[in-house]
Amino acid sequence: MSDLADRLTRELDERLAGADAALARDYPGERPGRQPVHTVYVPADRYDAGLVPAYGAAALRALDDHARAFADLVGDDELVQRVRAKLASEPVEDLRVDFEDGYVGRTDEDESADAERAANALAESQRNGEAAPFGGIRVKCFEAATRGRALRTLTAYVETVREAGGSTEGWVVTLPKVTSVDQVEAMVHVADTLDVSFEVQVETPQSILGPDGTALVARMVHAGGERLTGLHYGTYDYSAFVGIVAGQQSLEHPVADHAKLVMQAAAAGTGVRLSDGSTNVLPVGDPDHVEAAWANHLRLVRRSLERGYYQGWDLHPAQLPTRYAATYAFYRKGLAAALDRLEAYQQRVEGGIADEPATARALARYLLRGLDCGAVDPAEMRNIDATRFL
Repeated sequence: MSDLADRLTRELDERLAGADAALARDYPGERPGRQPVHTVYVPADRYDAGLVPAYGAAALRALDDHARAFADLVGDDELVQRVRAKLASEPVEDLRVDFEDGYVGRTDEDESADAERAANALAESQRNGEAAPFGGIRVKCFEAATRGRALRTLTAYVETVREAGGSTEGWVVTLPKVTSVDQVEAMVHVADTLDVSFEVQVETPQSILGPDGTALVARMVHAGGERLTGLHYGTYDYSAFVGIVAGQQSLEHPVADHAKLVMQAAAAGTGVRLSDGSTNVLPVGDPDHVEAAWANHLRLVRRSLERGYYQGWDLHPAQLPTRYAATYAFYRKGLAAALDRLEAYQQRVEGGIADEPATARALARYLLRGLDCGAVDPAEMRNIDATRFL
């Protein structure tokens, strides 16, 4: 029997060699390193070198102005203090300087000037130690009408940052309104030329469902290769493109859930990360509106986390308190149970849950995400090295 098994093994090794190589190439597993919990989009004309600490200060003012409402909403004084500490030390994890939808009514001359000015501001913020740990730029889409402008802005920005002594290492270009695999392949060429990474903004139905009925986003993921780091859902453009009226456009509309489920399946195992979109209901104005907007944002962030979307967009500094409150609560609420299960798995202790290796890896990633964003302290990890399960 052993001879037969050995022969069949050799035959199947030969028969499946191509499939083995394709699996290793196309599905390498999760990308190592920290993933930011959000991306803050700032119109290019409003960006300056001090924006990150200014956003932190503005977020803390909003929290102070509505302290009782925020405390009642969160319901955990220790969590509130953790949020305050985060806003004081690292208020923005990922910053995207926006030359697309958030940057409107500008001439070509204005955009060229803002590209150079914003690039110099980024380099200055890096020198001052005030830059976000992650960053990048969103350019206009690669449709014919805006392609040239997108490339002029991108090349000028990258060249100016580097000439000013700044760094684009770990830096990401957001490519919006993608409608074809050809555009992704074109972006790979640009990214190779400039030595940058990029993310695809999924905000058109063509990026989810191709004319042949296939999930085009899956082909985009594999066409992007190592340069493609993420898929970001665009709430309002996608909803509008499929005919949802403005008052019903939301992160939790069924069309949004469908698109994000397809994105999730397409990216699984590839190392391409996911980000949910934004809510445009901003916590500004009278106290009742601020409280309602905070409650809405807190709920939406929690909903995204529960569905495996560990990153989202923020559009205003007053959204930062609820971004971190929801995120920290998500990781702290499940901390003890995750540690118990991983510890039991590590020791092979008999218990109520028989976890498999894939679940152990998911538990480990959950704990590491909590550590990365500051929701969990290293001292709370019970000496468990979560990295060994990945």
